[in-house]
Amino acid sequence: MTEKEFIEKVSKEFNIDENNFSQYSERKLRVVVEEERVVSLLTYLKNIGFSQLSLITAVDWIDDNKFELVYNLTSWTERLTVLVKTYIDREKAEIISIMNIWPAAKYYEWDVNEYFGIKFLGNPQNGQELFLEDWDDIPPMRKDFDPVKYSDKKFPRREYDFKMVNKSEVIE
Repeated sequence: MTEKEFIEKVSKEFNIDENNFSQYSERKLRVVVEEERVVSLLTYLKNIGFSQLSLITAVDWIDDNKFELVYNLTSWTERLTVLVKTYIDREKAEIISIMNIWPAAKYYEWDVNEYFGIKFLGNPQNGQELFLEDWDDIPPMRKDFDPVKYSDKKFPRREYDFKMVNKSEVIE
């Protein structure tokens, strides 16, 4: 299937304006859909051969009060990669989990939940620690997270006396 054929097929099946599709590289497409249609589209793509979910990630568009969720899918038989994007409200940061479509989504969603605070409805790992041990602040990938303030709160300030460093021991 060519990129053009894919766009025609999906836009017809889901009544998506072809302007919502863009090509960012050879055999690689992006499509933007409304939040309420993302799970249906992802299910459809799985059923037509997009068997690999490579990543789920997010972007914080703080000025727009939105999170952009990006699902990276690949069809090895069609040699085609598609990024499915949707936007959710930053204040009510939640979306339906896709663990029932791709079981590996559990871990990608868990990561996005921990680093952005986005809740994936149906994922039992929401709110559980994955990488950030004893984290007690807002999620660190949100643009309103202040790493200097967090560091000052958690770690004592240290002063270093650089005069005591033997210059011959410094590796450049």
